[in-house]
Amino acid sequence: MPSAAPSSAPPRTAPPVALVRRARKIDRLLAERYPDAHCELDFTSPLELLVATVLSAQTTDVRVNMVTPTLFARYPTARDLAGADRAELEGIIQSTGFFRQKAQSVLGLAQALVERYDGEVPARLEDLVTLPGVGRKTANVVLGNAFGIPGITVDTHVGRLSRRFGWTESEDPVVVEAEVGALFEKRGWTMLSHRLIFHGRRTCHAKKPACGACPVARLCPAYGTGETDSERAAKLVKDRVPADPAAPLGTLA
Repeated sequence: MPSAAPSSAPPRTAPPVALVRRARKIDRLLAERYPDAHCELDFTSPLELLVATVLSAQTTDVRVNMVTPTLFARYPTARDLAGADRAELEGIIQSTGFFRQKAQSVLGLAQALVERYDGEVPARLEDLVTLPGVGRKTANVVLGNAFGIPGITVDTHVGRLSRRFGWTESEDPVVVEAEVGALFEKRGWTMLSHRLIFHGRRTCHAKKPACGACPVARLCPAYGTGETDSERAAKLVKDRVPADPAAPLGTLA
C-alpha cells in the first residue's frame, strides 16, 4: 500500500518514552474533547478534495465550501477543469482570495492529472507533490481523507500546537511531520491532525489561547501563554467555526 510517511530521515534516536507517553495522553484527551473531529472541507471525490485544499490557502474552509458546489457542478472532472475558461474559473473562486494564483494552480494540476494520470488523482505522496500548487500538506490531506493512507497535515495549527506541546522545536514543516510522526502510531496520524486542527481553531488560538479552558493544560509546557482564568478563557473558546461570509480574507477560524 502507498505510504505518506515523510521522505526525510526520521530522528536518529527514538524520542524519550516520557515524551511519547505525554504526547499520546494529550491526543487521548483531545479525542474526548473533539469526538467529531474531521476534515472540514466538503468533498465527494479525491479530485474535489485536492482542489478544495488548494483553494483553502489563506482563507477558511467555510469560505471554500461556499464556492466549491458551483465550481464542481461546472467542472466535474479533471478534464473539464483542464479546459476551463480562466476568466470564468477566476470568477467562481474569487471570494477565496489570491484567486489568480489559485486559478493558475487549479488549471495546472488539472492539466497535469490529465496528461500524467489519465485524469485520476494519484494515491502516492511522491506523485501528488509534483502537481502545481500541491505541497506535502495538501498531499497528506488528500491521502488521509480521500484514500485512507495515514499522513500528518502540518498546517499552521498543527505546527503551532506541536511546538507548544514540546513535540518539536522546528519551524520546518517536513521536520515537524517527521518528529511528530515518531511519537504516534502511523495508523492514528490522520485523526491526530484533525484533532490538532480542531483544537487550534477552537481553543489554542495563535494570539490568545484559552489556557484556562484547555483539556490538556496540565500536560502543556506552554500553559500560561494565554488566558488562565477559567471563566475568561471559556469565553475565548469557539464551539464551531463561524460561517461568516463577511469575515476578512486571510482570517483563520
